[in-house]
Amino acid sequence: MMRSLVAAAVLLAVLGLRAGAHLGADEAVAIFDGRTLTGWDGDPAHWRVEGGLLIGEATASVPLKRNSFIIWRGGTVRDCEISLSYRIMSAWANSGIQYRSKDLGGWLVAGYQANIESGARNGMNYSEETGRDVLSNVGERAWVGDGRTKRKVERIAPPGDLLASVKGRGEWNRYRLVARGATMTIFINDLLFSETIDESARDAVAEGIVALQLHAGQPMTIQFKDILVRTLTPR
Repeated sequence: MMRSLVAAAVLLAVLGLRAGAHLGADEAVAIFDGRTLTGWDGDPAHWRVEGGLLIGEATASVPLKRNSFIIWRGGTVRDCEISLSYRIMSAWANSGIQYRSKDLGGWLVAGYQANIESGARNGMNYSEETGRDVLSNVGERAWVGDGRTKRKVERIAPPGDLLASVKGRGEWNRYRLVARGATMTIFINDLLFSETIDESARDAVAEGIVALQLHAGQPMTIQFKDILVRTLTPR
């Protein structure tokens, strides 16, 4: 028992966590060490570390029949900034960053998702496995209520211009999500892609886990590096 407690304490120290399983305020912490899957839990048939990169892959011989997630087990997040670099290595890809989300078991996750894909919804804010669907699309600032209700939507930029700024297959892009209170903002390569203000009294979620998605469908490969989480001081 004592060995287990010591091992757990060492893991928390390595990940820069406090005993309460929350990141310290305004501390930016690398949650992927670039060498191992320490602190992460995903299907080994689809997630691996290679060449300093966290790789999610589905192939024709090892397909995905449903979405699969690799979950960060280091704690939960509330108000936070999550940033990472990603590159798509396949003709098609659909992924995303889950945050303030819920672990459903079996590497399935529900909740807020900052979408990453090769298509026209790269950078939207989505609600995975909840029935709420798209919260804010690319180029939108949306005020949402219960379920799929949109109380107000503003255009912040032409979607085509934003999507044209994203680097293509085999090139790195920097992705950043900022969740503070009810406001969730998504940036790709420092450009604002979408913003959601969740005013729902029923469906808004203030705290949950972090995970990365591998979407069911065609074969795909996506790579991640420099994954940072910074807890923000509440305003």
